[in-house]
Amino acid sequence: LHLSAVKLAELHSDLKIQEKDELSWKKLKAEGLDEDGEKEAKLRRNLNVIMTKYGMNGKKDSQLVDTNYIKDGTESDTLDDPRLEKLWSKAKTSGKFSDEELDKLWREFKHHKEKIHEYNILLETVSRTEADIHKNVINPSEENLVKEEILHNKHRELKDKLRSINQGFERLRKVSHQGYDTTSEFEEPRVIDLWDMAKSANFTEKELESFREELKHFEAKIEKHHHYQKQLEISHQKLKHVEGTGDKEHLNRNKEKYAMLEEKTKELGYKVKKHLQDLSSRISQGLQHNEL
Repeated sequence: LHLSAVKLAELHSDLKIQEKDELSWKKLKAEGLDEDGEKEAKLRRNLNVIMTKYGMNGKKDSQLVDTNYIKDGTESDTLDDPRLEKLWSKAKTSGKFSDEELDKLWREFKHHKEKIHEYNILLETVSRTEADIHKNVINPSEENLVKEEILHNKHRELKDKLRSINQGFERLRKVSHQGYDTTSEFEEPRVIDLWDMAKSANFTEKELESFREELKHFEAKIEKHHHYQKQLEISHQKLKHVEGTGDKEHLNRNKEKYAMLEEKTKELGYKVKKHLQDLSSRISQGLQHNEL
């Protein structure tokens, strides 16, 4: 796969979550609690996203941009959207951003690209389901009714994702033109997304304040993960260098340090992604309540 050390650790975290979710689903299915098959369909979508993200779906150039911002590669990565490319170009040449702020902004642009990609995967799944229902409309069956219920849930998920994409684009447009607001509460793209959506959900003031505090802890967890990602990448580079020197003692020390950093990065990556799942689920429930 030719993945970097950080990307391999990310893949491990994603697969660990997928495995845990599949085990939970098998238990639910055994108890007859996924009759409409929606949870199974979501698992398949998640696996599809993972395979596409890490280039394991058999398609060339299908990987999402590397979330490892350490290597950055801002000049070689593409955003696959003329509007995003235009905004990024404007921000780079505006003189309003320090190098550190440009790194942070590039992470936001890449995160936005990932959201669009996931939305398109879901849209394709919805289109296939609609085609199946239309094909069988002459002979309506219980299975068709189940598919229609699944379709309804997918349309709701599409609506949530599209709302997040639109909010994210507006934020990128504003930041690209005006620079970063020094009074902004959050810096991490995923946390900013969650906070924007939380403010639109059906939360009381007390619940919203509690959610804000939890997001602060979540952002600190993400920053810690970023720190270990950086250290892992540096350790990986050192290890490759030492391997060419033939110094066995030095090599063993570097291997031990690399193994420790790799394990810690995997562990933190898993915790961050699981926490993100939980927070996203709570917001989704609040948004759905608004629509009732």
